[in-house]
Amino acid sequence: MKMDASSKKKNSRTIILGSSSVYRRELLERLQIPFESVSPQIEESILPDEAPEQTARRLAESKAHAVAKQYRQQVLVIGSDQVAVFNGTHLGKPLTYANAFKQLQLIRGNEVTFYTALCLLNSHTNQLQTRVIPYHVKFRYLSDQQIKNYLSKEQPYHCSGSAKSEGLGIALMEYMRGDDPNALIGLPLIALIEMFSNEGIEII
Repeated sequence: MKMDASSKKKNSRTIILGSSSVYRRELLERLQIPFESVSPQIEESILPDEAPEQTARRLAESKAHAVAKQYRQQVLVIGSDQVAVFNGTHLGKPLTYANAFKQLQLIRGNEVTFYTALCLLNSHTNQLQTRVIPYHVKFRYLSDQQIKNYLSKEQPYHCSGSAKSEGLGIALMEYMRGDDPNALIGLPLIALIEMFSNEGIEII
């Protein structure tokens, strides 16, 4: 990626995406800035009596701090985590066909809220910016056969809610409502651009 001299000077700090997700990496690439991706390697368990917004925020911040510790030089680390919730129940990554089938049976015909937490950590100043962006998705009422057809084609076993809105999963959805559609995929770019600006980094 070519950058002019002024852009190099302005955006000279190393930016790290604290995630191994290919979807988050693809989203960040839209901003056309150089960055590295590093897996945070943290325990992503849910604490007892923890609200979904709190879970997403805690895990996003934990990821950023875990990655920042791997660098001696000043870096800006992006941490993000998503928690889906329906009727008070956390919908984690299903990981298996059976779990995904049960999740989609549970939420068909219903609205699910996806809480995506985003943080930007300056390892030099320890300034931490964090936001939690909710996104609401109403799922169509799907027959068991439609669920089986979808899972056999897309296999979304590492996605909260068992659906990829950026792929065939869009066929499962009746509507989507929120401030930033990128939040549903896992990285709220609108909020991230504002955070970058607060750090003196302008995208354009």
